[in-house]
Amino acid sequence: MAWGYHLSIDGYGCDPKSIRDRDHIEHFSNVLVQRIDMVPHGGPLVINFGHGPTEGFTLVQLIETSNICAHFANDTNTIYLDVFSCKKYDPAAVEEVVKEFFGPQKSKKRFVERA
Repeated sequence: MAWGYHLSIDGYGCDPKSIRDRDHIEHFSNVLVQRIDMVPHGGPLVINFGHGPTEGFTLVQLIETSNICAHFANDTNTIYLDVFSCKKYDPAAVEEVVKEFFGPQKSKKRFVERA
């Protein structure tokens, strides 16, 4: 039996406007939490910081069973998303929400059951 489930998605060639819009990223977080049937602990924290190739928004959303974190890199129009939870969820649902909100041209994913 796994203790936790960890999905990482790197989405390349995202819509530049969508990854630079704080409200859009907050809405993404709220929809993602709902679609994977998690319970948020407070609201999403979305902060824009960094310089040069690391500049972009970072999202942190605590959930009752762990967290959702993402960084959006403006320089490359890339999203780096991690969803970790002790409660099972559907990784395909996460991918669908990422595609819906940010439209990556290609992506790489890794799913790990943590023991």
